[in-house]
Order: sequence, then C-alpha cells, then structure tokens
Amino acid sequence: MAAHRKSNPGYDMHTVQEHIVETPLGEEMSKSFLEYAYSVIYARALPDARDGLKPVQRRIIYQMGQMNLTPDRPYMKSARAVGEVMGKLHPHGDSSIYEAMVRLAQPFAMRLPLVDGHGNFGSLDDGPAASRYTEARLAPAALGMNANIDEDTVDFTPNYDNKLKEPTVLPSAIPNLLVNGSSGIAVGMATNMITHNLGEVVAAAKHLMTHPDASLDQLMTYVPGPDLPGGGIIVGREGIRKAYESGRGAFVTRSVTHIENVTARKKAIVVTELPFMVGPERVLERISEGVKNHHIDGISGAIDLTDRHNGTRLVIELKSGFDPAKVLAQLFKYTPLEDSFTINNVALVGGRPHTMGLKELLDVWIQHRRQVIRRRSLFRKRKAQERLHLVEGLLLAMLDIDEVIQVIRTSDDADAAKTRLMAVFDLDDIQAKYILELRLRRLTKMSRIELEGERDDLRQQLEALELILSSASALDKVVVDEMDQAVQAWDTPRRTVILDAESSGDLAPVALQGDQDASSTGAQAVQSLGLAATTSSKQAASADSASLQVKDEPCAVAMSASGLIARFSEGALDMWLSRSAADGRANDDQIVSIFTTHTLAEYGLVTSAGRLVTAPVADLPQLPLTASLSLSGGVQADELLGMTQSTQAVSGERTVAAIDLDSEQPLAMGTRQGVVKRWNRVSPTTMDSWTIINLSPEDQLLFAAPSADKDQLVFIASDSSLLNYEAGKVRAQGRDSAGMTGIRLAENQQVVAFAVVPQDQLTWTYTEGENGLSSQSGAVVLTVAGDSEALPGTENGAAKVTPLQMYPAKGRGTGGVRSQRFLKGQNTLLLACVGPWPLHASTASGHPVDLPAVDMRRDASGQDLAAPIAYVA
Repeated sequence: MAAHRKSNPGYDMHTVQEHIVETPLGEEMSKSFLEYAYSVIYARALPDARDGLKPVQRRIIYQMGQMNLTPDRPYMKSARAVGEVMGKLHPHGDSSIYEAMVRLAQPFAMRLPLVDGHGNFGSLDDGPAASRYTEARLAPAALGMNANIDEDTVDFTPNYDNKLKEPTVLPSAIPNLLVNGSSGIAVGMATNMITHNLGEVVAAAKHLMTHPDASLDQLMTYVPGPDLPGGGIIVGREGIRKAYESGRGAFVTRSVTHIENVTARKKAIVVTELPFMVGPERVLERISEGVKNHHIDGISGAIDLTDRHNGTRLVIELKSGFDPAKVLAQLFKYTPLEDSFTINNVALVGGRPHTMGLKELLDVWIQHRRQVIRRRSLFRKRKAQERLHLVEGLLLAMLDIDEVIQVIRTSDDADAAKTRLMAVFDLDDIQAKYILELRLRRLTKMSRIELEGERDDLRQQLEALELILSSASALDKVVVDEMDQAVQAWDTPRRTVILDAESSGDLAPVALQGDQDASSTGAQAVQSLGLAATTSSKQAASADSASLQVKDEPCAVAMSASGLIARFSEGALDMWLSRSAADGRANDDQIVSIFTTHTLAEYGLVTSAGRLVTAPVADLPQLPLTASLSLSGGVQADELLGMTQSTQAVSGERTVAAIDLDSEQPLAMGTRQGVVKRWNRVSPTTMDSWTIINLSPEDQLLFAAPSADKDQLVFIASDSSLLNYEAGKVRAQGRDSAGMTGIRLAENQQVVAFAVVPQDQLTWTYTEGENGLSSQSGAVVLTVAGDSEALPGTENGAAKVTPLQMYPAKGRGTGGVRSQRFLKGQNTLLLACVGPWPLHASTASGHPVDLPAVDMRRDASGQDLAAPIAYVA
C-alpha cells in the first residue's frame, strides 16, 4: 500500500471514503441464524406434505424422468444421473445427491422404492458402492410421482442459475409421504415418519373424500398401523393411535422368531424378520455384549446366515437346559430384536412446517391430487380447444377446396394468400396460417372423414373436461379412479403384523415351534462366542438361569366368530360347556373353536384357502377366566396368517377354525361347493404351514374340526337343504388330496354352513324343573332365511332353531332334507349354524341378538329377528 501511494502522486488519503455500517452482534446473529434455519427447513431437511419428497429427492426423480430413465429403458451409471442433477438443479456435493438416490432405491428403507438400483446399493449394515460402479433407473412407482408433469399440473420455478425450470412439487399419484415415510433433522425441529401400505392408505383417503368428517377410529379401520418394508411385528396400538391423532407417538417393533433344532439335542432361536432399520450385525454385536456383561444367559453361539436368496436369518444357538422362551425374552430386553420407533410427523404445508396426524396428512394429499387433476383438465381443455379450432377451420376450407387452391395460386405471396383466405372463408389468422402450411396429401376424401371423426372426439373430450371442471363430484371420481389405478399397479400385501400390548406390559414369550431335523451344516456354522466369566459371575448367571423356566401349564385356546383368539387358564372348556342361555353375555363370546392344551404346545389355524398355519400357544394373550368367556382382549387370528416361512399367504384368506395339533382324531372339513374331507393328520415336521386340502380356484373352506367315526357331519345349503351323516362314512386321506363329494347341491346353490357334532350332543334332552324352569341340552340347527338380493347386513331375516335330532341322517353325497320353509320374500338362507345349545348371536357392533325358542318342527318357517346377525356360534 505504501509503495502504491509513492508511485501514484494523485493518491490522497482524504479522498478515500469508507462505508462501514455498525450493527449489534445479537441482531446480526439472529438475522443470519433465521435465514440459515429457514433454508435448512425449507430447502433441505423437511419433506413437502404433498409429494413427501425433500428438494434433493424431488430433483432426482424429476431429472431422471427428463433423462428418460424409465423402467422399460436400460440402466444408466449412477454417476451420470448424479451429475445431471448436480449440474442442472442441485448445485451441492455429489455425495449428498448419491446418498439420497441410494435411499430411494433401498427396499429395506422404502416401502415402495422410487429408484431401481442395479449393483451394490448397500444393506442395513454396510454402505453402498461408489456411484461410478452402480447403475440406476426409475422404479415403476416413480412413474406415478412424475405422472402428467408436462401438462401444467404443478408450478415450476427457475433453477439456481435461472437457465432451467424445476417443479416446486411433483404430481404424486401415490401418497408417498405416508407410504415411504421420511426422516430429517432441521434447525430446531426434526421429522421421523414411518412407512405404510399403499392399498390401506388409498382406502382411507377414499373414505375421507366421501366422509370429510370421518373420525380417526373410522380411518384406522382402513389403516390399522404402519407397514414396515422388512415385515416384523408391531406391539401395541395405543402409540400408533396417539401418533395418528396428534402427529407424535411411539410404538415397539419386534422381530419374527421361531425355534428350530440345530442338533438332536440343541435348539436355536431363528430370527427371520428384524425391526425397522435394524441390521443383523448390530444384533449380533449387542448379543455378544449382553453375554459378556451377563445380562443374557443361555446362549452358546450366534451367526448371521442372511443372504439375498433366503432373506434374513439369524441363528442364535442355546445351551442345553435353557428355556428358549425365557432366553428370547432376555434378547428382546437387551438387544435390538425389540426396538422402539418414535413418530414425529413434521412436514411442510404451504412452505411452513406443521405437525400432522393421519387425517391431516391424508387431507393434504387429497387436496393436492384434486388440484393436479383440475390443472391437468384445464390444460387438456385448452389444447383440445386449440386443436378443435384448427380442425373446424380446415373442414370449412375443404368444403370448396378448389377455391382455396385458386386463392392461394392467384396470390402474390403468403401474406396475401392468408389475408384473402381470411376474407373469403371467414377464417381467423391462426386457421388461415394452418391451411397455408397444410400438405397436399391431407386433401383426400379419407382425410376429411378423419377430420370429422377427430372433431367429434374433441367435442366429446371438451364435454367430459367441462363436467370435471364444473362438478366437484366428477372431479373426485377421476381422483378416485386414478387412486385405484395406482393401487392396482403398485400395491403389495401387508408385511407387518400388529398385535395388542399385553396388560402387564411384559413380553410374551415364544414357545417351541416343534422338533425339527438336525442340520449338521447349521450346527457347524454356528460360531462360539468364546466369552469368559469369573467364578462369581458364573454363580450369578446360574441363579438367573434357574429363573429362565416357563411352566408347562394346562390351558385352553378359544377363537370367536369375529376372529379373535386367546388362551385361558385351565377350566375354560368346562365353563363353556356348562353355560346356559341365562348366563351373562359379552361382545365376543360366540366361540367357534375351543380346546385344551398346554402353554409350550402349538396350535393350528385353518384358513379358508385350505392352509394350516401353526403357532405357539405361549404367544397368545392370556385372558382372565370369567363367566362370559369374552375374547375382547384377544388378537385377530387373521393377522397371524402371514407369519409363515413354508407357504405364502393367499390373498383374501381368513381363519375359519383353530385346532389342537396334539389331537389324533382326523380333521373333518367342508367347503362352500359341498366337498368333504377328513385329513389323517400326517404332516411334515419341518414346516410351519402347509396345505391340507386341494381346493378348486372358486372354492373355499368353511369350517374344520376333529371328528371321531361316530360323530355327525352336517352340511346346510343356501336352499335350506340339510344333510347329516356319520363321519365314519368319509375315509381319512392325506393332506394333498382334494376330498370327496359331501352334499349334492342344486343348481346355483352353495353351502352356507358345515359343522362337526360330537356323538354325545346328538340327543336332544328337555327336562322340566322346579318353579317352571326347564333344562335343555344337545345340538341345535339355526337357520336364517331372507332375500338373496338384499345387501349383506341390511336384512334381519327370519330365524328358526330346531334340534339336530329332528333331521334324519342320510347317505354321503345326497341332497338332504329341507330345514326351513321359505315365506314370501324369502328365497335363500342368509346364514346357518349348528352347535350345542345355547347358541349366541350378535350384530357386527357386538350387541346381542335374541334367538327364537327351540321349534321341534324341522320344516317350519322362522320368526323375524330384531336385528341382522353378524356372528353366531
């Protein structure tokens, strides 16, 4: 500076004017921090509630769509896609862009991945390969995110250098925020949203559109809870409901486990599904720490056998003499095999962060879809009007095409020709210019027919678009139709099972799955933890080991007609058999299956698809033994059907019965098409589920129960035909057979009820007692007649109760006898049931329905009911 002053004689210090603005430090820090916080919240960490994407994710999906990286195109290097996003839309580091792309492609992080990755995109324990090694393209679901984006459906804003445009939000034909969730840490706030099932979320959105005042309980009938990408079990609905109500809540996720034999005398806990975002290596590390710290006892080794073909598989080998259920309870307590997830539903609405519950999240997406469809309809309307204007002008000119040609030929230039065409044919500037640019091949007769057809189509399109734009109901119909299309294209079955929390708050132990053949390979693969302990530590561990015992106590398992299943202490079966019609009632006391067993045994669930699913008795909640024998605290048996490894769940199947696997009596079963079968109980020893009857595609199982040869099998058809015969007339068969004809059905008729009646219930007894009281016992038949054209659940029907003894036994495969005479307006049986007196019935909401008195006439008509029956047993 001094040298410059000496070499520049004209430099004068007095002419230098410094502009310094003094600002208080606190004010400057506050202003700068607020700007930084707003930038992080709006442009980095929090997703938009409409499409569920952060800016970097939105730019990735949009730019890959602009690059035509659709599912039907070849993969492209990830580095190429990252470079396009970074150079055009996201001027930040390539590592942050690639990390966001990797998460969009990870099936264990996204319930519906938006990027289809090819190569090593990482796992729960390891990171992905570098972007130069992997390839990517859009996943099919991403097509729904970008759908119709070129039809002015969303707003665009200039990119960082004002040379390109980028969308402020994607059209989002799927509720991405709820389906895939999101997580991010902003300044002063954070978001942590869980994944859900696409079909369930769309069903709730459709209900909310037709019922804007729907309650949270109504919405939760469609969305019972999260659906995690890796499956697993969620324990406790209270935390889920709290999160859906206020936007904040927590719940517990639990691994799916079962017990296997790794040698002839050693058992192992096998983990097949882990909690959300929990990796196998993390679990093994915590197990090792727990054993070393003597928090966990009874484990001799653990190994991770997870691979891409077999999925998650952790084998935790147990020491001899330790109860697997108690050891598993320790693992749940001290390792991530049971983990908690805290929901914090924070997202941007109108550029501002909001904490939202389920209803608010659905409403934001619905409003966004309505706006997208409205803007798309306006765009299509404008384009159709422009095209119709040109077509009408061309048709007008083609009425006298010779004169058009003459006008053009005699004009000096194009402008003169355009002016003369506008004057002669009453055209505007756009139409005249279009005619001048017309090719001669369009002047054929066929072209005129095509133009007239196009004109008519355009007018129809405009009418449809006008209806959408002028009618809210028509607009909503389009929204719902596109929701249904998205579900049909990308929905998958629910993977996560939701269970109620136990009242005690303790973990429910898992009992043995059954002895399985030893696997020498698995036994050799299990590694020893090699953990040493001091003498005092060993003594403490021995004391703890003594407590790792689950008593093998007698109990009873019961399932209600509404599908609830639970276990009771010993004596429940005797209490149920001794009930009378005057006993207290409860909402879920219509018992369809009940049997005695013990806590370390297994039971079976028979499904309408002909599958048998085994499950541990100890996993069921134990309910108090009351006179009403209510199962209101049980779990839904249908939710347990998907927790199998040997066979896949069948869409739409439901549980029809629970059975005792220790019983030696053949299992009798009847189907809707009149097929009967008795399974000889020969079953595989290494499977947790298998098929017990081969059904035709249109058939389904109605009921199954153990049957001795002298027991009675009963079929009741929709035309009121009742057929009963001894079970011994049906020979026992293997599990792969299809059964035999049980009842001959008339044309267009089907079986509405099948039952197995024990021999000791076949005789009807009626005893007059003191003070006018009477005693009745034995099996009865309930039939409810009504109109086949009535909507289900809307007609009360006419009911009749008759002792089964009044119906004569006939041969297998015959047509039976009539069980109820139809009156005017009755042409079918709405439902039927056979069981020991007294039968209990209720409505869908659980309110009891009084049944008529026993009628000794087997061919009589019924008495009108006060309400429609939903459950009876």
